Order: sequence, then structure tokens, then C-alpha cells
Amino acid sequence: MIQAAPVPALSLNTSRQFTSWLAEQSSGLVFTTYQAGKVFFVGLQPNGNLSVNERTFERCMGLAAAGNSLYMSSLYQLWRFENALEPGQTYQDYDALYVPQISYVTGDLDVHDIVAQPIEDSSGRTRHSPLFVNTLFSCLATTSETDSFTPVWQPPFISKLAAEDRCHLNGLALKDGQPKYVTAVSQSDMAEGWRDQRTDGGCVVDVETNEVIATGLSMPHSPRWYQNRLWVLNSGRGEFGYVDLDTGRFEPIAFCPGYLRGCAFVGQFAIAGVSKPRDNQTFSGLPLDDLLLQKATEPRCGLLVIDLRSGDIVHSLRIDGVVEELYDVQILPGIRRPMAIGIRNDEIRRFIRVGS
Repeated sequence: MIQAAPVPALSLNTSRQFTSWLAEQSSGLVFTTYQAGKVFFVGLQPNGNLSVNERTFERCMGLAAAGNSLYMSSLYQLWRFENALEPGQTYQDYDALYVPQISYVTGDLDVHDIVAQPIEDSSGRTRHSPLFVNTLFSCLATTSETDSFTPVWQPPFISKLAAEDRCHLNGLALKDGQPKYVTAVSQSDMAEGWRDQRTDGGCVVDVETNEVIATGLSMPHSPRWYQNRLWVLNSGRGEFGYVDLDTGRFEPIAFCPGYLRGCAFVGQFAIAGVSKPRDNQTFSGLPLDDLLLQKATEPRCGLLVIDLRSGDIVHSLRIDGVVEELYDVQILPGIRRPMAIGIRNDEIRRFIRVGS
């Protein structure tokens, strides 16, 4: 009788000063792994040690944080969580408790990045509306009360909306509260045409002008506008850097030992997610393979803290065991120790909050 191989235990280890750095930022972190179907909330315990809370959601990927709300995509749903705690309140020594409040059933659209777009209502108050990358249909979309999604924009090289993942549109950045930049693995207009252009077919597109502003990238992800720069992960080369908007050139500032996805910023630091590349046709044969060999290093999974001033990787959280791939990461400002209520145990049934 052949016995199944044991599932490797999950292990999270930090660099020496990671917890001190996290305390200095007065922020928590949240990140997703679609490979293991987990969302992790990271902060500090009252004694200063690392706090990790995890919940299970099938194929969870994109994240967006705005005020008390947290948006997350999963296999066929887009979730909105709300922090149920008021400032100064705690729940089991946690100072943020994210409770699933709304789920939009989208179907399996392969939703990647999500942003929370600020919208002013008729009374002048600002609320947030989710806008997401609908990778299957090669477009940006928003939720609908009656349909799986409402298309908002598509790249100029995509001739029609079709469930064909033509260019592998994946990343979305807001600028001044409006969708401004997207990343795609190629400019292909054929079903799964991006798979033949993984090495250097990647591009960045200006949503407002429909202009392709950068090309020659290798599977780019996670564009973010921060401190007047457009930061991008050149994932197929393991490079963190920015796009020079005057020349269209990608300028790397750090090499990271893994396949990059997910990026957030706090102060003078970026937090980027790295994954171990899968041994399959999608991830094999990328420039990252040779670059890792040149540097005599193995790919790793975890979070890297990069100093924007020097490009140095100054802190890290390394993940070993069952989790080998991450997708997205978000900063939770002003929160020391976050957690969430899941949907697979009795806690969600017992948690009841009465509105005033």
C-alpha cells in the first residue's frame, strides 16, 4: 500500500528586526495565498512577538484596504470585510476584527488586483466601490446587483470581451483616486496568447489615455503609484523597480529571490511578496531561473521589506512548508494586531453586531 506524502508543516520566520520594524510603522499586514487558499493577518502580540491569524478562502487573491473595509477576491466571489471594532476596542487582544459582510458571486473570473475607488455620494460623504481586474475577460470591471460583473474598460489591443484570458491582464493602480495604470503579460488578442510572450512581452497601459507606456517586461504585476512614481514588479526577472514615465524604461532597484507578486508601501519602504516558481510551463524558462543561478540562491516564499532609498532588502518574513506562493499584500495603517472571522466554523454564526 502506497502512503501519501505528509503535508509539510507551515512555518513563518522573520529576520531579526522585522517585528521591531513593524512596531515602528504602527501598522499590520494582510496577505493572500491562492495556492493554499489562505488569507493571513500579521501583527504583534502584546509582548511584541509576531501575531499571525489565518483564515481559509478558496483561491483568495486580490486585496484592497480602505478605511474600515477590506476587499478580497476568491475563486468565484468578491468579499467585503468590515472591521467591527471601534478605536480603542479589543477582541481577544486583537485591535481589529474583520468580519465578512458582503459577498458578490462573480463566477470564476480569475480576479487578480482589486482597488477600492473613492466615490462621493449625494450627501458629500466618501464611500468606496470595488474595481477589479477581470483577467478571464481581459478587462477592468466592477460588481453588479444582477450580473456577474459590469465591464468598465479594456486595453486598446483587446478587440472584444471574451472569456479567453487573451493578454493576462493582472495589475491595477489608482492615481488620485482614479484607475490609471494596468499591467499585462502581453498585448495578445487571441485566447491565452500571452503564454507565448512570457519572457519579454509584458506591458504597462495608461487607462486614461489608452497608451501603452512601457513594453519589454517579463510577466509584470502589481503596479502601484506612490511618492510620484509608478512602481512595478517585473516578476519574470525578480525585479522591483519603477517605470520612467518620460522614457518608458523600467528601472530596477532591487533583485528579489523569487517570483514577485503583491506590493504595498509605508513610509520609505515597500513590502513585496515573493513566491517559489511552479515547475510548469507557465513559470519555467523565465529569466528569473538564470538570475537565481547567477546569484547562487534558491527561490523563497514570503514578504520582503525594501528600502526605497537604497534598494536594500532590510527585513523579511519567510514562509516554509505548505505555502509556496503568495499573490497580494496590503498595509493596515494604525492597526497593531489584526484578525478576521472565517466562514468555516461556528464563530461566524455566533458573532452578531447590532447597529445603532
